[in-house]
Amino acid sequence: MLMQKRTALSASRGWLVAMAGVLYVSLAQATDLMQAWQAAQQHDLDYMAAEAAHQAGQARRDQSSALWRPTVEATGTAGRMTNDTQTQGAQFYAPGFPLTNNASFNTSINNGTLDRWSLSARQPLINRERLARSRQLDLNADVADLEWQNARQELMLHTAQRYFDVALAQEALRVARRQEQSVEKALGEVKTRYQMGDVPITDTHEAAARMEAIRAQIMAAETELQLKQAALSDATGLPMDKIEALQPTKGNLPLPGAPLEQWMSDAAAGNPGLRTQLLRVDVAREESARFSALASPSLDLVGEVTRDHLSGSGDYGAASNVMHTTLLGVQLTIPLYTGGMRSARHDETQRLADKALTDSDRARQQVALQTRAAWLGLTAGAGRVNALAAALKASQSRLDATRLGHRMGDRSTLDLLNAESDAANARLAWLQARVAVVMSRLQLTALAGKLEEGQLHDINLLLEPAGDEAPTSSNRP
Repeated sequence: MLMQKRTALSASRGWLVAMAGVLYVSLAQATDLMQAWQAAQQHDLDYMAAEAAHQAGQARRDQSSALWRPTVEATGTAGRMTNDTQTQGAQFYAPGFPLTNNASFNTSINNGTLDRWSLSARQPLINRERLARSRQLDLNADVADLEWQNARQELMLHTAQRYFDVALAQEALRVARRQEQSVEKALGEVKTRYQMGDVPITDTHEAAARMEAIRAQIMAAETELQLKQAALSDATGLPMDKIEALQPTKGNLPLPGAPLEQWMSDAAAGNPGLRTQLLRVDVAREESARFSALASPSLDLVGEVTRDHLSGSGDYGAASNVMHTTLLGVQLTIPLYTGGMRSARHDETQRLADKALTDSDRARQQVALQTRAAWLGLTAGAGRVNALAAALKASQSRLDATRLGHRMGDRSTLDLLNAESDAANARLAWLQARVAVVMSRLQLTALAGKLEEGQLHDINLLLEPAGDEAPTSSNRP
């Protein structure tokens, strides 16, 4: 007898060790939210495109500064050239010759050789159009910064959403498989009891019908899980068959932490999308300023050194002409007539600036509405989680009572199957509600432009492997 107890104890210990090993392997293979986020930064195609656009945007600041630096240009020309000059009514004087009025000079070089070089420099002094272009470049660089911030927040939200989609799909499949086991067990018991004459044949039909329905549900859940895993795999590069998401069932859920008015104010001031839209209004206004009447004149400091050398033979014999030119001064440019193009462009850009302003007003309304929805989803969601936690406990109690009544013959097999289904679905609904609260908090923080890795890390602390236990006060909001 003692030997049998030792054998049983040894077998029990072996079973516990094996279960611990299985649990350790499961935990080792599970992917948490931070791991998914780190992988997404390296593999998400939209994020990589946004990163390239951000880097390109930084070059616009250098372009803006370059518009006000001097430009230097060197040119050289070589070729064949013909030059004829005629001068009449000139005054001529040379040592040993008398002063001669009404003199004429003729020079001729036919098909001569020309070499010309010049070095010129220009420094803008006053140029309203160039100033508008410079401001546009700086504003577009700021837009690139905000778009990068928005892309980073969007990646965090999408990664979290895809991750929790996998977690919910895994739980739905797990619930369906548990129901399959329960129905299969109930079907076996019903068949046995039917053979013994304890239950009618209708109980076996009900159990068999429920079994087929559960199998169809499992097939649908498996397909849904594969799709969610594929979406997360595409964004993170993680192998589909290695993805196992954890569930946000540990600890207290995040709360708003501030009244709605404060979140609305933060979103109006810090939302990256709204700030981007406001900058686009300024860009459109600067584009309109480029074609205004005040932007037409420009004043530049210019300098130029030029040398022309033309040699060859002409109508009067061999000839050579060398000319050196040096210029240093200011150049004023005033467009007098452009055929109406400038005024037409000014009218067009003014209307586009008005459109950009209207778009910014619409964006402000949308951000305000989204902020209100996220805040309400967070506050109302916390109460919904509490209610579903209570419903889950009640469904577990009902299941225990129904099992006892079924064994005593007071409850039918259909009653037991319904209780099993209700208990399993109650936990899935509770988990869905917790995920909705988590996502509402992330969305609310992103709308205010404050979503960073720290918030993802806080959410990551709520994750743990799937379990069957009912929620306690420690994991309720």
